[in-house]
Amino acid sequence: MEGGGRFVGVAVDFSACSNKALKWAIDNILRKGDHLILVTVRPEGHYEEGEMQLWEATGSPLIPLSEICDGHTMKRYGVNPDPETLQMITLAARQMEITVVMKIFWGDAREKLCEAIDKTPLSCLVIGNRGLGKIKRAIMGSVSNYVVNNATCPVTVVKKAED
Repeated sequence: MEGGGRFVGVAVDFSACSNKALKWAIDNILRKGDHLILVTVRPEGHYEEGEMQLWEATGSPLIPLSEICDGHTMKRYGVNPDPETLQMITLAARQMEITVVMKIFWGDAREKLCEAIDKTPLSCLVIGNRGLGKIKRAIMGSVSNYVVNNATCPVTVVKKAED
């Protein structure tokens, strides 16, 4: 990743809540020349694909927008972006002249999001406060709280409007 601009991370799990965080980041943070890094964390599992085993420790390579929009490529990573996310990032890339990439991690969302911040490194991270695994949240506390308290960059938590 070359060029100027900031590296703005958004934690995405393709839920309504993560879409809201993504929209907020696009509307409020991103500027021309920035990099939008979509960070998604998948549960650890037994992956048959050799590539997945290779990436499980380090996370995936940075995946460009053209591949994020390609269902076959995403299936290889075990990730299924929703149409709303794809539409938002495609439009933002075109209209705002930003670079959009995705990085996928496998494991505990709380730890991996903090890892993404350090490894990329991100200028800031936007995260929704709902939708990242309800059972895990009950056991271990919320992902957003953990990231806010442990991240090495500014974190914005976009709250879901209660119905």
